[in-house]
Amino acid sequence: QLQVVESGGGLVQPGGSLRLSCAASTFALEDYAVGWFRQAPGKQREEIACIPYGGTYQNYADSVKGRFTISRDNTKNTMSLQMNSLKAEDTAVYYCGAVWRAAACVITSVNYWGRGTQVTVSS
Repeated sequence: QLQVVESGGGLVQPGGSLRLSCAASTFALEDYAVGWFRQAPGKQREEIACIPYGGTYQNYADSVKGRFTISRDNTKNTMSLQMNSLKAEDTAVYYCGAVWRAAACVITSVNYWGRGTQVTVSS
């Protein structure tokens, strides 16, 4: 069964906002570094935001810094990605991922992936 499930994607105009959510069903996110990744057509999957295990800070890719905010709620076992000032180049399938007790969200180390949610930024 799916371990993590993303929601909240959709179609938005440039400059708009979306909030993505990710819920874990069979494990505790607080034991993991949690991150958001995206994959645009014809491109490799890339990490865009991460909260390390036990960390109170966030890391962001330069392409989204200042526009996206990652957060986690251990009491609800969820994580979120608030996306503001969206651009056409943000169009991609967005995935949440979890890495067991890690200091970083390395793609090759992700233990759990969701199926992804499509975000399309277009007028």
